[in-house]
Amino acid sequence: MKRLFLLLLLVPLTFACSKKYEQPELGTRSVSVITKGGLQFKDLNKNGKLDKYEDWRLSPEQRAADLLSQMTIDEKVGFMIISQINMGPQGTAELNERDQVTNRNNFTGEAADESINVSGTTKGIIERHLRHFILRANAPARLMAEWANNVQEVAEGSRLGIPAIFASNPRNHVAVDNSLGLNVGNSYFTQWPGTLGLGATNDPELVYQFAKSAAAEWAACGIRKGYMYQLDLCTEPRWSRIEGTFGEDADRVSVIATQLVKGFQGEKPGPGSVALTMKHFPGGGPELKGWDSHYSYGMNLVYPSDNFDYHIKPFQAAIDAGVSGIMPYYARPHETKFEEVGSAFNYGLLTELLREKMGFKGLINSDTGPINNMPWGVEDLTYQQRYAKAVAAGTDLFSGGADIKNLKATYDAGMITDEQINTAVTRLLIEKFQLGLFENPYVDPDKAEATANCEEFRNMAETAFRKSIVLMRNDASMLPLKKGIKLYVERVDASGNHAPVSVPENKWDVTFVDSPAKADAVVFWVFPGTAGRGGGFLGGSGGNVPISNLLSANNIDVRYINATASRKPTCVAVNCSRPWVLNELKGNASTTWLATFGTTLPALLDVVTGKFNPSGKMPFGMPSSQEAVEANKEDLPSFKEAEGYALIPCGFGLSY
Repeated sequence: MKRLFLLLLLVPLTFACSKKYEQPELGTRSVSVITKGGLQFKDLNKNGKLDKYEDWRLSPEQRAADLLSQMTIDEKVGFMIISQINMGPQGTAELNERDQVTNRNNFTGEAADESINVSGTTKGIIERHLRHFILRANAPARLMAEWANNVQEVAEGSRLGIPAIFASNPRNHVAVDNSLGLNVGNSYFTQWPGTLGLGATNDPELVYQFAKSAAAEWAACGIRKGYMYQLDLCTEPRWSRIEGTFGEDADRVSVIATQLVKGFQGEKPGPGSVALTMKHFPGGGPELKGWDSHYSYGMNLVYPSDNFDYHIKPFQAAIDAGVSGIMPYYARPHETKFEEVGSAFNYGLLTELLREKMGFKGLINSDTGPINNMPWGVEDLTYQQRYAKAVAAGTDLFSGGADIKNLKATYDAGMITDEQINTAVTRLLIEKFQLGLFENPYVDPDKAEATANCEEFRNMAETAFRKSIVLMRNDASMLPLKKGIKLYVERVDASGNHAPVSVPENKWDVTFVDSPAKADAVVFWVFPGTAGRGGGFLGGSGGNVPISNLLSANNIDVRYINATASRKPTCVAVNCSRPWVLNELKGNASTTWLATFGTTLPALLDVVTGKFNPSGKMPFGMPSSQEAVEANKEDLPSFKEAEGYALIPCGFGLSY
């Protein structure tokens, strides 16, 4: 019996020893490689032996626990800071070994405190122990890959060899609003419709293909973390960040959230994945009067219809899909059961709701600057008190600085415990282990160049551009245009200039002319400006000023459009960076309205000429009047507003 018992004990050990492991590719620049049992491992801490955190056969949790035990408090605190990083000339990792400017309030220009905003690369990694970086530079794929490798080489040479991770805002979308924190702009990656346009396609599989292809581009260039996407529901039509959302329908956005997580991260994060940090919990859509929370007058999220739960539905979908990170918003919930402090400081939101009730296990990454610049609800607290409150609330990673001074002082003062620090750092380490960065943080510049904006991805995006266009109105069946007609096409924007668009190659059965007078039909592609945003993220006239959704109040010459439309069959295509009031537009018996959400001229011409039958559906409702806008309930989608609110309903879209 004793012998049998010993044999039974040996059975699982035998299986464990015989388990076959697939050797991952190791990438090294300076550290040695340890060979054990025919397998190879990186000696990241340069001690000549295999530590648990270097052993890729172990779980991310086991490896994180071992590495945590070897980290100093300064290294742990540095790990909880994510700062902007700049590219040196020709992709070098250095910034001449100097710190950048002293941190200043991004919106007032006043000195915020004495901490460093952007650190020299080597100083940041070696002296401040930073490993999380936000990359905002827009560079060709090869240069970006070479630069990323240079930074990783600096990190590999550090005491423990902990790799860096680069985060970025979206890089794959046509967008009018390319403000800091929203969109990088026209990048070297494949360009797709704006996020509202992806929502308008009403095609979850296409969203998945977008996410999968974009992840391939990002990972090939060394960017492994996405500060995206906005799961905010744009229920307040005046809010300035609507262009970065997918619309106002919680169910549709929930489906999109799931597809994005699966496409960027895979079934679970691993080598080749891009870990997403979705935002802005608990949803930034219901901003009071549409004011933006980067400013003090926009600090309140309001729920006049008690519709709070509606706004967290997409976040629940992302959590269920396994999203790696979530970013809380600056704004504070106003007159709810939650404390009236910004989300990064809000224990009820982050711990009791997000973690305990909704089941989120990943990392919580603050938006940029809640400690120094947007400390809504905790303005009277010191920097150290703010850090302590945010950590206690559940925030793991702080954006907006590059110096560990204040966070370290908070720990030294006993305001943050070792347990709290270790919990946060463990979550951050697990993400890096899951992504395979400890084995190989390096990328192949040739592959990066071949992957970014490749023909296969461009062809997929071309389909999406066309599917994102919504036909809102088609009087007298003006569209599709008849073959052989004379067509005038003009972009109408804030410039006030009236000239035909340039069509380099005519692939359509029409004749392009240079004035409305010569045309049989006219297409105006309208791009409203940003006037009257009332202190939104793009600027404006400040708080307590009504924000107008009228085209005329946003730099569009409506009289010019109407004068032409009174004489000629006219198609007005309006680029919708948010819901516009269209009742100023006057037409005739042959007037057509289209909605675009970041698309291309060839895609638009394909739709108006009938080469592509429009199939898009509105991601939000278009309000019937400015009065309806001002009377709306900030937390309600248009289809729950009072009867008559929407001129064009959410989900509406015609075809030929």
